[in-house]
Amino acid sequence: MIERRIRTYAEVAHETGSGILEQVEAQGARLARRLADIERLVIVASGKGGVGKSLVAANLAVALAQEGLAVGAADADLNGPSLGRMLGVTGARLEVGEDGVVPAVGAGGVRVVSMDLLLASDDAPLRWREPEQAGFAWQSVLETGALREFLSDTNWGKLDALVVDLPPGTDKLQRMLQLVPDPSAVVLVTTPTEVTRFVVGKSIALVREGWARRLGLVANMAGHRCEHCDKETSIFDPEPAIGLAEESGVPLWAQIPFDPAIAAHTDAGRPIVSEAPESEAALAFVELARRVSE
Repeated sequence: MIERRIRTYAEVAHETGSGILEQVEAQGARLARRLADIERLVIVASGKGGVGKSLVAANLAVALAQEGLAVGAADADLNGPSLGRMLGVTGARLEVGEDGVVPAVGAGGVRVVSMDLLLASDDAPLRWREPEQAGFAWQSVLETGALREFLSDTNWGKLDALVVDLPPGTDKLQRMLQLVPDPSAVVLVTTPTEVTRFVVGKSIALVREGWARRLGLVANMAGHRCEHCDKETSIFDPEPAIGLAEESGVPLWAQIPFDPAIAAHTDAGRPIVSEAPESEAALAFVELARRVSE
């Protein structure tokens, strides 16, 4: 078997002539300067899609803002952005100021940046200007560059917390952690199914490779309270989510009940944590904000 080893940028110590190494270093320095003004960076992720990451990110951001904190929210799902819509900034357009892109202001005063705000229309898909041949090989580079610019070229101002909503996939989480290797916290969203337990377990293993100081789980769709008889029932077997926490040792920071009102408020761009603050779901998000802020 022939083994080949490829050097990384960090191992190149001489002038390359192409300027690529210098560009990478300059971009890294710019990102570090911008993040220096942000007290906490919180990543919301999951290896599995469709578990409610963006919903959790939107409500967490507003719950933190309700504590009197200056909060930003970055939608890192470039190809399927939804965080901006959930935070009520649909139709807003980002402007460029002297110190970078000025974020839109959404629900709860949260400062929002999303690819959705850069596209020509609601139904316009994101298209990259990669080389015609083997464009797939460039896509990861382009997406990582766009995410880095979201973080470093946005004039967030002084923030107490920046919530970053990642797209599904362990690779997306790893890419984010390569840009920001020491986030304040990583929130992994799961649902009470064995398939999700299996996939989210891989994300836990990745984060535990030394990427983050604090890691917590959120179980979405954990139970339902009947609006007629007020009886609480489990729609799904709760064991997979609870079992994942127990077997991994990762604390379960919040259990979000299934509530149709969450979807209704989310679709309207008004997170339930502000629209129905006494609901069980809203209280669960407030508890999540408290755990993230510890």
